[in-house]
Amino acid sequence: MDAWINHLLALLALPQYGLSTLFAVAFVSATLLPMASEPALFGLLKLNPELFWLAMLVATAGNTLGGALNWALGLGSHRILDKYQHSATHLRALDWLERIGPKACLLSWLPLIGDPLCAVAGWLKLPFWPCLLYMAIGKFGRYLVMTGALLWVFPS
Repeated sequence: MDAWINHLLALLALPQYGLSTLFAVAFVSATLLPMASEPALFGLLKLNPELFWLAMLVATAGNTLGGALNWALGLGSHRILDKYQHSATHLRALDWLERIGPKACLLSWLPLIGDPLCAVAGWLKLPFWPCLLYMAIGKFGRYLVMTGALLWVFPS
C-alpha cells in the first residue's frame, strides 16, 4: 500500500500531472461537492516549491471556474428555489445580495457559504463577468494566505 501511495504522489508531483490535477481538484472543490483543494495545493508546493505562483494561478482558475459553474446552476434553478422564497432568512439574504451586488462574490472563498453564494448570485441574475472577477479575487486571496501560512508553519 505504501508503495502505491508513494508512486501516486510521485506521479502527481510531476508538473505536467500535478498542475492539471490541482486544477481539477480546485474546480470540483468549488462546486457544491464537499472537497477541499488546499491540501492538493500545499502538497504540490511542498514537492515543487518553484511552482508557487503558477500553482496559485492554476488553483485560482480552477476554483473560479467551479464558482462560475455554481453561478450557472443558480441561474437555472428558479423552480427549485422558488418554493423557499417566503422565509424571513431567505428574504434577508436576497436583500443583502441585491444591495451589495457582484461584490458579494468576494466572499466565495468562505467555507460552507461561499459555493452556494455563487449559485445564488446566478439565481439573482447578477452580472456574470463582475461576479467572476470578484470570485477570482476572493479565491486567489484565500489560496495565497492559506498556502503561505501552511508553508510558513511547515517549512521544508
